[in-house]
Amino acid sequence: MTPTGRHLLIINPNTTVAMTEKIGEAARAAAGPGTRITAINPVHGPAAIQGADDGAAALPGLYSLVEEVLESGEQYDALIIACFDDTGLWTLKEKLDIPVIGIGEAAYHSAALLASRFSVVTTLSVSVPVLEDNLEKNGLLSRCGKVRASEVPVLELEEASPVAVDKIRAEIGAALEEDQAGAIALGCAGMADLAHALSAEFGIPVVDGVAAAVRLADVALDIGRQDVRETGNPDTKLDFGT
Repeated sequence: MTPTGRHLLIINPNTTVAMTEKIGEAARAAAGPGTRITAINPVHGPAAIQGADDGAAALPGLYSLVEEVLESGEQYDALIIACFDDTGLWTLKEKLDIPVIGIGEAAYHSAALLASRFSVVTTLSVSVPVLEDNLEKNGLLSRCGKVRASEVPVLELEEASPVAVDKIRAEIGAALEEDQAGAIALGCAGMADLAHALSAEFGIPVVDGVAAAVRLADVALDIGRQDVRETGNPDTKLDFGT
């Protein structure tokens, strides 16, 4: 832990700086007093992660960035992967000695705590198989009514145009009517700024994975996870097999 509080590293695995800035703002709004947020992204890789191919293309840049962070000597208490596909999450959980949390993972578990049944509203249909696989890995596929694609490309969320928001709104309405969902997980970091208004509009919890991950990082640290400075080797070199 840093002298004045916790320091959370948030990595957006795509290369879009504006999205990283938006993610950082959402994370700071959710963080507790004294928690410092650093939000960064790789220089090389896809501008948006939409489906398995983009996720695979993002891994070299993501892993290289993590190695750079370790080599810099800067100390962090937890790492958050700010892509709803949870790109590289399971590998990083195995490699690092600090809590590593994906925003998809955080949103699923939060939605499952808030309702007996929830649905996911994501961007494009190409992402649906990835998210369904992640739900199964998290043991929550049976609790999810449906993973719904709004067919809004990730980068269109930068503008939050009325057309894009209406498509997301329509899928939430369908989830309430057809899936009997009691909560919604918003399936993209670019939707972070929509959660509060949509919760108020539909009268159910609409979970932003960025905020959920920040808060769950605090929980993970509170229940006794020690960081690498206390239990691990600060000179650890990662080998991702790339």
